[in-house]
Amino acid sequence: MNDHITTAAADGVLAITMNRPDKKNALTGAMYEAMIAAIDAAEADGKIGALLLRGSGGLFTSGNDIADFLSSTSAIEDFPALRFIRRFAICDKPIVAAVDGAAIGVGTTILFHCDLVYAAPDAAFRMPFVDLGLVPEAAASLLVPARVGIAKASEWLLLGESFDAAEAHRVGLVNAIVDKDRLQAHALEKARALAAKPRNAVATTRRLMRGDRDPILDRMGVEARAFGAALKSDEARAAFTAFMAKSKK
Repeated sequence: MNDHITTAAADGVLAITMNRPDKKNALTGAMYEAMIAAIDAAEADGKIGALLLRGSGGLFTSGNDIADFLSSTSAIEDFPALRFIRRFAICDKPIVAAVDGAAIGVGTTILFHCDLVYAAPDAAFRMPFVDLGLVPEAAASLLVPARVGIAKASEWLLLGESFDAAEAHRVGLVNAIVDKDRLQAHALEKARALAAKPRNAVATTRRLMRGDRDPILDRMGVEARAFGAALKSDEARAAFTAFMAKSKK
C-alpha cells in the first residue's frame, strides 16, 4: 500500500485509512491507485465481508490535492480520481464510512455510494466544484438531487454551501452522529455486523436496493467529459490560480 493509504483486515472487515493528516488527507493520484487496489483485493478475498473507509488525524479528507491533480497528464477518463470513483461505485461488498472533520469534494460525493455513514459532531461537508470552475463528479449531479431534492442540491452543488453533521443526518446522508471519541469504534462495529451476516443475502439485498448501476455509470461518464472540458476553461484556470495562491499564504 501507499504510505498515505493504510489497510487493516480483521473480523471480516477491511479498513482503508486515508493517512496524510499533515495535508488534511488531501488525495493524490497514488492514493487513489492504492485505494483501487485495496478494493480489488477485498472483492477477491472471501474472508472480507465489508469495507470501512476513514481518515486519520481527526478528519476525513479535504478532497483532491490540487497541485497533484493538475500535474496529471492522463486523459480525463484515466484520471486516478475518476477511476477510483467508478471502482468505488461498483464495489459489491458493503461500505461503511466514518467521517470526522472535513469531508470536501470527493470526500462528500463518495458518501452517496456508501451503505452506512457515521459522522462526528464536528464533521463538515462541502462540494465546491462550481467555485473551482468545475462540475460535480461521482454521479453527484444525479444522486444528490435524488437523495435530498433539487432545492437542497442547488444549495450544495450550485452555491457550494457547506453543511454540518446535523444537516447531513436530517436529510439522510448520515445514519447517526457519534461522539468523536467513539466514532471509529462505532463504525467498525457496524462494519463487523455487516460482515457477519450471510454474504449472498447482503449482496443481493444491496443490488435490489440500489437498482440498475448503468444510469450511475452513464452519468459519471457524462460528468467526466464535462469535467475535462471545464478543466481547460479560463474560469477554471483563474479559480485554480487563486486557490493555489491562497494555499501558499
